[in-house]
Amino acid sequence: MPEWQGKSKRMRTGGRRKLVRKKRKFEIGGEKYPTIIGPKDHKKMRMRADNQKIKVAASDTACVTNQKTKQTKIVKIQNVLENPANPHYVRRNIMTKGAIIETEMGKAQVTSRPGQDGCINAILLD
Repeated sequence: MPEWQGKSKRMRTGGRRKLVRKKRKFEIGGEKYPTIIGPKDHKKMRMRADNQKIKVAASDTACVTNQKTKQTKIVKIQNVLENPANPHYVRRNIMTKGAIIETEMGKAQVTSRPGQDGCINAILLD
């Protein structure tokens, strides 16, 4: 369910702010799509000004770059090992930016934002 965004009803000092108008539809935040390990599933979202954003709902592959050899390969994701965004995401195999995943090539860190970019890019860790 989308949540309303926008200015708070309170000021930094704690005083009450008088709202000039009601909230508008463009101030609604987007729905959360936690990216999990599974068969490829992408969602297209319509954004403002007829733009589109592709969100990864599920994926079992990632583009992993080896920084030493400068080569990128598409490899299968096996598991989520760490996630600094939320420790409970590890049990649910949810990937966000900064998550450390286990792949066929070894451990890799996710550098893209799957819920925003529409792809899972990662760099190989030593």
